[in-house]
Parts: sequence; C-alpha cells; structure tokens
Amino acid sequence: MSAALGDCRTGAAAWPSVPDMPTLPGGWALARMSARDLDAVVDIEQRAYSHPWTRGNFENSVKAGHIGLTLRDPAGQLAGYAVLMPVVDEMHLLNITIEPARHRQGLGKLLLAVALATAHQHRLPNVLLEVRPSNTAALALYEAAGFETIGRRRGYYPAADGAREDALVLRRRWDTERDKEQGREQGNAPEESA
Repeated sequence: MSAALGDCRTGAAAWPSVPDMPTLPGGWALARMSARDLDAVVDIEQRAYSHPWTRGNFENSVKAGHIGLTLRDPAGQLAGYAVLMPVVDEMHLLNITIEPARHRQGLGKLLLAVALATAHQHRLPNVLLEVRPSNTAALALYEAAGFETIGRRRGYYPAADGAREDALVLRRRWDTERDKEQGREQGNAPEESA
C-alpha cells in the first residue's frame, strides 16, 4: 500500500503516525544500492558534504548487508540515496543525501518517508539518526517528520580547521501491531468495562 505525502515542498500533508511507503512521482524509481551505483553515489556525496563518506564506507555498507536505497529520476539519473542499518528493534539511518542541484524540490522528504516506511516494513518501530546542530534544514525536516531529540554526542563530527561538532541524536517511534499483540499477551491491554 502506498501513501501520498502531498506537495513535499510546501509540507501540506501531515506525516502519517505509522509510516507507509509513499507514492513515487511518475517515472521515478527506487532500488537497492549495489556496487554499480557507487561511482554516482560517491560523486554526489563528495559534492554534498564538507566531510563526505568515502567509497570504502559505501562499499563496506553494501557488503555488510545494510539497506542502501537509490532514488532515480525518469531519465535514470541518481537523485538521492539512503543507507539504513537494522539493529535489534530499531533502524539506524546512517546516510541520506539528495543531489545538491535538486535540493528544495521535496526529494529529501520523499526519501525520508521511504526510509521510515522501510523500517516499518522490517517491523522495526524506531528509527535513530545523528545530525549536526548546524544543519538546520535537515533538523526542520526531521522534526516535521516526528523525530525527537534524545541525546547529544559531543565532538562527533569533524568540522572546519580540525574542530569537532556535536551530533544530535534523534528518534522517531511508532506502535506496530506486533507491539500491541505483545501487550495483550502480557496482560497489558486496557481493561474492558463489563
């Protein structure tokens, strides 16, 4: 089942309480990242960040079985990608990037919705990520999507002139049917009136 997010640029539609896979625009394609994607991924990564992931970081993620997703436009050009790592009962969003020339077109919102829906499809009710406090555009997107700040990692990111920047740790949660079933099995379901 797919859900539309409305006009991603205006934020007109609310984020669903439980993630559902969004409808891609006509002709756009979502696929698993593979070794053939790495040249285009690394090219975008180097242009998008002052301290980008290396090709080796992406190769290791693909080899380790992390969930790499690519978003391509109708012409087959890579527009963005995300790397997710499932861990126990949560999904870690390790990297989410949109081609810099395509910023402010709603693609970040679309790809984030895909990442959340992917976690939900894997029955993982939590998504964690780290973000620089200085990345105000990303913070606004994450907060609009229902993420909450749960911590801070001091000196996590490299910054200019050898300095370090903190990372904010954000989490988005939702209840799954499995959670509700476990609550009923353990006798934690709400009492019914007689």
